[in-house]
Amino acid sequence: MPRLDARTRAKLPDSAFAYVDSQGKRHLPINDAAHVRNALARFNQVLFEDEAARDRARLRLLRAAKKHSVVPIGFISAQLHPERRLPKGQVTFLLTDIEGSTDLLTRLDAEYVPLVSSVRRVMRAAVSRSGGHEIDARGDEFFAVFERATGGLDAAIAIQRALGATSWPHGMDVRVRMGIHSGRPTLTETGYAGLAVHATARICQCAHGGQIVVSSAARAAVRESLGEGVTLRSLGAVRFKGLRDPVELSQVEAAELLVDFPPLRTGEPVQTDGSVERTAPRIEGALTGTA
Repeated sequence: MPRLDARTRAKLPDSAFAYVDSQGKRHLPINDAAHVRNALARFNQVLFEDEAARDRARLRLLRAAKKHSVVPIGFISAQLHPERRLPKGQVTFLLTDIEGSTDLLTRLDAEYVPLVSSVRRVMRAAVSRSGGHEIDARGDEFFAVFERATGGLDAAIAIQRALGATSWPHGMDVRVRMGIHSGRPTLTETGYAGLAVHATARICQCAHGGQIVVSSAARAAVRESLGEGVTLRSLGAVRFKGLRDPVELSQVEAAELLVDFPPLRTGEPVQTDGSVERTAPRIEGALTGTA
């Protein structure tokens, strides 16, 4: 495939690219058959700002393939059957949710959508660097999966650090709550299903903005390989609606992360004898990892 030099690329119209992001940066040239084939091969390597942008790029690429008589063998199948590219068996989920999104939307109005796009760019970059896969991004939530539990933890820490270091419009404080859980969900044609998915959602919703909460299953998967300076502080056992057994939770602590939070937002703390404790969750000890 002939490589586009800077001058030739600059002369191409935006319509010669499958994806133009909100900053005007152009991705995936589709100006001829060779570049269409290359774009089909590289499509899943691009960090799109949101699912709508991905869908627009997908349609533009498929139209270009038809125009240049390129048969997108494998591309349509991969897009229509996500289970063929997502990990199976024991996996680790990371679910995030923007705190106070309604208030942010009210205050920012038209600036809110670009802010969410910026947040998702940070998330997609961190998930990709940590070997994860985006499952879904809708509303204020972002859902990702990892074959390695340490990848999920690394991505969560990187996201919180990056968001904390960002200067947001009008000096606003944008915080994201996070839940991490490991399990063996069922992978279907439409994505993951099972209790592991529901547990991840409950864990995320109990957290505060800026807080990373992990289940005992995820903690067990990462505790022997925690990065330098990363610790897990016990938050005790919590009973969530819809889950049969209580879940032991921990808070991730590391440099540049917030550490002081109110009691968990949802769930009922459980005492060691299995009874429900009506007061705030206990905070105990710490598990210190090795480099």
